[in-house]
Amino acid sequence: MEFTRPRGTRDFLFDEMRERKKCENTLREVFETYAYQEIKTPLFEDLSLFTTKSGDEIVDQLYNFKDKSDREIALRPEITAPVARLYINELQKTAKPIKLYYFGSCFRYERPQKGRFRQFWQFGCELIGAKSPEGEAEAIAMAEQSLERLGIDTAEIHINHLGIIRALFKHFNIETEIQEKVMTLIDKGNKELLENELSSGDLINDSNLANILINLVDLVGKDEIIAKVTDLVSEFEETNDALDEFKQLIDLLKSFKISNYTINMGIARGLDYYTGIVFEIYVPELGAQKQVAGGGSYNLVELFGGEKVESTGFAFGFDRLMHAIESKKSEKNNEKDKENIDNKESIVDVFVAPFSNDTREKSFEIGQILRNNGISTEIDLSRKKLKKLLNTANKLNAKFVILVGKNDLENDNVTIKDMSSGDQELVAIDGIIDYIIHS
Repeated sequence: MEFTRPRGTRDFLFDEMRERKKCENTLREVFETYAYQEIKTPLFEDLSLFTTKSGDEIVDQLYNFKDKSDREIALRPEITAPVARLYINELQKTAKPIKLYYFGSCFRYERPQKGRFRQFWQFGCELIGAKSPEGEAEAIAMAEQSLERLGIDTAEIHINHLGIIRALFKHFNIETEIQEKVMTLIDKGNKELLENELSSGDLINDSNLANILINLVDLVGKDEIIAKVTDLVSEFEETNDALDEFKQLIDLLKSFKISNYTINMGIARGLDYYTGIVFEIYVPELGAQKQVAGGGSYNLVELFGGEKVESTGFAFGFDRLMHAIESKKSEKNNEKDKENIDNKESIVDVFVAPFSNDTREKSFEIGQILRNNGISTEIDLSRKKLKKLLNTANKLNAKFVILVGKNDLENDNVTIKDMSSGDQELVAIDGIIDYIIHS
């Protein structure tokens, strides 16, 4: 019987895992400089947690099942809802604002395609109980800094304030069901479809509102867009608060030294719990799957029966981030092939090579001394000949090879070979650590 991995999943080998770990650690460093702390939630939750948030129609996209106690369970399709549940269970009495971040895998039963898998990873954050728009501005700044640290310099940040459209719905007394249909259409990004649906009068029979929405979602640009939005909606008093908040956000982004943003009134996020500012981040080189992050402000805790508290959050699609990083790396490799070969990353710092069976036990002792001092070390475990040992060290791109010979050991010495220069030096065993660290 032949076993293969399930459709829509992947195996990650050594090189790819190193790159993923590097990306993960970079994101951790950035998030923690903004005082975020890590949490973990279960891989599976009660099915109702996700249907309450996204509706029963989401079930078709889930891996859900009944457990042995006949409870309806689902593998998490995202991590925002589990975080809201965690907050209600554990953190309601914690002083606010609360800053937390998470990294983990999610599962959706979707048709696998390029950039979209059934098991995927999210790296995201939640800021619970901060004032708006300060919280959104800081979150956007953190997302931008993360991308800069990862070397992704072509990302585009698109921002909107859904409070403006929702205020228009309120003024024109649009039913909730119709509101969500319109927001779903906007979120699809198909402006021709949206215009046809709104112009037909089937969804909204007020032509004034239909025309305003068609013109509004078409506005994309820099700060001048705010004036155009104001001209479109200023007669509707209900939009004033959202407009003022949007203007404050733009001013705050400048305080955070962020200039790489686009005001895009067509960003909707497609979920009814988003209440205010929303944003999406694109890397154009990724084509149809160019969105690498999305987020905004919402009140999900109240939906789950908790207190009314505003949250701001976003999540990176970790797999798409990796795709963007790989694209950049391929670009650089094409430009600097030789340099990249010369600068190949070391898998270990030191390779310990015993000359014979007589020196094998001492080799293990030396290897443990190195490891106990935080130096990554590989020791020959296959009893290879010297030539093959050096070939193995080269494949690992080890910085040093410690040659453990019987004659050297009689004087408590070993020979250390610098693999980049080819130089060899006799070093006392009790001086190995100092030699490796300072070479």
